[in-house]
Amino acid sequence: MERGEYLVRGIAGCGNCHTPMGPQGPMMEMELAGRVVEDIEPFRAVASNLTPAGRIADWTDAELARAIREGIRPDGSLIGPPMPFGSYRGLGDDDLMSMVMFLRTLPAVENDPGPSEYRIPLPPAYGPPIQTVSAPVPGVTVEYGAYLAGPVAHCMECHTPMGPQGSLYETDLGRGGFEFHGPWGVSISPNLTGHEDGLAGYTDAEIAAMIVDGVRPDGAPMLPPMPYGYLAQMTEEDLAAIILYLRSLPALPDAG
Repeated sequence: MERGEYLVRGIAGCGNCHTPMGPQGPMMEMELAGRVVEDIEPFRAVASNLTPAGRIADWTDAELARAIREGIRPDGSLIGPPMPFGSYRGLGDDDLMSMVMFLRTLPAVENDPGPSEYRIPLPPAYGPPIQTVSAPVPGVTVEYGAYLAGPVAHCMECHTPMGPQGSLYETDLGRGGFEFHGPWGVSISPNLTGHEDGLAGYTDAEIAAMIVDGVRPDGAPMLPPMPYGYLAQMTEEDLAAIILYLRSLPALPDAG
């Protein structure tokens, strides 16, 4: 239960999409009760109500776990973007079920944000069925940092350019350039690689401050949708592991 809460309310940042937003930010009295995340030409994406008042109340734990990791509902329909299934497919079994266990304890909040509408074709699936996934051993290592920055926090999902078939992980991992539109205007995910366009000129402490505080070294605030408040719940060890992993990324210039 403790692990599930740490992931859901912390590093995985589930509330960044699933908690309704008000003028002052997340409406925590409606935590994880769902909201419209994006309403753009290709789709109207709705993050569903994850409390027991939502439709997941009728799903088994295994069905909810499959929906989180594979994007497939019990009726066989596919959950669309921006849910980061390219990353979530790598969630370890124990972490996944810890998240499910914690979600079952949430207070029921009545809220129906409506269905998603996709005006683009969705694939039949995001990959073959997943039987089991073992997470790396926790520690301040590149391997565990890659797990946290990938399957758990899905950093690389937003900081890697998209191609026609999805994120360009094989050629452009961490290169940045993905655009986000919102009330704040347009924000572009920055380069996380060791290139001079990326993190080469920053100290570990400066990178940590940008991740958890949303503040650049010159004091300038960073923009949404980076889930700074959720990432601030990370342990020092997990944050150090992520920074160690980012330092290991091959240097790539900004996406042209």
